[in-house]
Amino acid sequence: MGLFGKFAYSDGRWRTGGPTAVPFLLVDVHDGDIATVDYRSADASGGRFHLGYEPRVYFDEPDAAAPVDAATEAEGFARWLRDAEGRDVDPDEVRQLMPSADGAPPERGSVTGTVERLLALAGLPLPDWPTDDDAPAG
Repeated sequence: MGLFGKFAYSDGRWRTGGPTAVPFLLVDVHDGDIATVDYRSADASGGRFHLGYEPRVYFDEPDAAAPVDAATEAEGFARWLRDAEGRDVDPDEVRQLMPSADGAPPERGSVTGTVERLLALAGLPLPDWPTDDDAPAG
């Protein structure tokens, strides 16, 4: 069994569970294979994308949701980062970390490693990952 956990970045730090302020970044890791990334700005705009697999592919339910528009979400994340943190990131570099058009991961490796690459691109600190894959976050 892989890592399960929800990590929220707001007010300049990571917490487990939900965010405590807006703007925020929320990373929800499911079984170490999917990371759902939600971002919200102070004006309530935001978006969602996945790292690792898209859930519709991972759970073999291709019609359960429309494919994520990765280019739009990469642009949205770059805008969120600029507005929320005053940092710039190249949307094309963010896009390269997202699943392909068929929903499969762009590379092998751990989803936490992909999250870490995203955060490094964004200049954000890393969350405190649990040390035991079976332990709850926190």
